[in-house]
Amino acid sequence: MKKIILASLTAFIGAFAAHSAQAAPETYTLDPSHTTVIWHANHVGFSNPTGLFPLVNGTITLDDANPANSKVTATIETGLISTGNPKFNEHLSSKDFFNVAEFATATFVSDKVETTGADTAKVTGNLTLLGVSKPVTLDVKLNKSGDHPFTKKKTVGFSATATLKRSDFGLSYGIPNVSDEIPLNIEAEASVQ
Repeated sequence: MKKIILASLTAFIGAFAAHSAQAAPETYTLDPSHTTVIWHANHVGFSNPTGLFPLVNGTITLDDANPANSKVTATIETGLISTGNPKFNEHLSSKDFFNVAEFATATFVSDKVETTGADTAKVTGNLTLLGVSKPVTLDVKLNKSGDHPFTKKKTVGFSATATLKRSDFGLSYGIPNVSDEIPLNIEAEASVQ
């Protein structure tokens, strides 16, 4: 009985591997309505205000046969920063912080994808913010892959986290009273067009 189960399992894995090897890489376009970058900053130890960038455009290329060849490219509209407080948004948009008059976007371009589990990976790439490029690693979890029930398009969804030092990008206003290390949470949905 064990031999039969083992033979069946081996045949299934072989068939899955053969299918994956034949699958060509696919490019998904980020859905800006369902893709968000959320940040958190500690304020003098009293609170941890949160803000978000609600508009992110870009693509994800997934290579199931060779995940290391997968890629992510994203453009974040920093000029649309949202905290729920217009005065705070205005200050964050100023030269003290994101200087959106000169740098209205930030970009992330991956250069390495390393799978860490059945549905997890580390995605490393260059984040360009305020004209400065630095490497950032995202811890990514695949939430779901399949046909979207509304659009009928092949869709993937991911959650990701990262921590960056804002001073690395010249964004040093308020340190140490406002934290230098900034945790990020990213939610992303993308579909084949």
